[in-house]
Amino acid sequence: MKRRQFLQATVSTFAATYADDMVFGNLVQSAAAAEASSSLSSAAAFTAARRFAELACGRIAYVDHGSGDVALFLHGAPLNSFQWRGSIDLLSPYRRCVALDFMGLGYSQVPQQQSLAADAQLAMLVALLDKLGIAKVDIIASDSGGAVAQLLVARYPQRVRSLLLTNCDVEPDSPPAGVQPAIAMARAGTLADATGQWLTDRALARATFGAAVYHNPADLADETIDYYVRPLVSSALRRAQYHDFHLALEPNPLAGIEAALKRSAVPVKMVWGGSDTIFSVADAEYLDRIFPRSRGIRLVPEGKLFFPEEFPDIIADEARRLWQSV
Repeated sequence: MKRRQFLQATVSTFAATYADDMVFGNLVQSAAAAEASSSLSSAAAFTAARRFAELACGRIAYVDHGSGDVALFLHGAPLNSFQWRGSIDLLSPYRRCVALDFMGLGYSQVPQQQSLAADAQLAMLVALLDKLGIAKVDIIASDSGGAVAQLLVARYPQRVRSLLLTNCDVEPDSPPAGVQPAIAMARAGTLADATGQWLTDRALARATFGAAVYHNPADLADETIDYYVRPLVSSALRRAQYHDFHLALEPNPLAGIEAALKRSAVPVKMVWGGSDTIFSVADAEYLDRIFPRSRGIRLVPEGKLFFPEEFPDIIADEARRLWQSV
């Protein structure tokens, strides 16, 4: 029996046995406190929850939290699965939440010759789902993770129950112009060095990267910067793979996908940051037009690219609404 189910069963049993409201109230509070202790909101807790799957492509890092139908979280660059910690905390009472680190980012470990292109990421994702015995998922995806999510819908439609997309690539805008400077730095071999500076100059991290992709960059904690950056610059191989990940964003990984998405029977909701300078609201409107079962767009006016990390309650609210409609 899962720990959450045990807690719930214990409370129910004692509630039936003892009519005293105070006793029952104390039990409920104790159960809630125990459940809260499983939060993944800190870097230490998330690290402790990290697991690894040995696949043909390498050692893939992921977290697996909660029970029931599976919600799959796909992150953007240069982040990793830690991006979704707040949403996982809010949604794990309703879903088994699985969040992985893409190859070339985060804590996944793959050999030098491994392709990091979107097609290879998709193959890794399908292999991970098979390894974990997961047949079908509700996807929540952002940024470059949204591109992989669309590929999964197009090529493995039977494996997707629903799709919630935040600011991400679309076929007419992949890679977007706003990512071109990072691709150019990767091509010049300077991107890892520039990113690594954030470990010693946190103000620089907040003033550059933070200001570009967060509504309130002052809230970008030191431990969050560390959790994202350290694996990217931890070795010569990881630095090279960080560059290779960005170089693999070209050519357009979504070229020719529109026809398949127009045939999709998957319910889709767009939750879009209206202040993002990389993926415009026009990209969300494009997705709304082409998906036959679109549930529309929720605009978050103040949201930038990685707003789901700052506003997990919005993601959790929209995910539950979408799931209830399926």
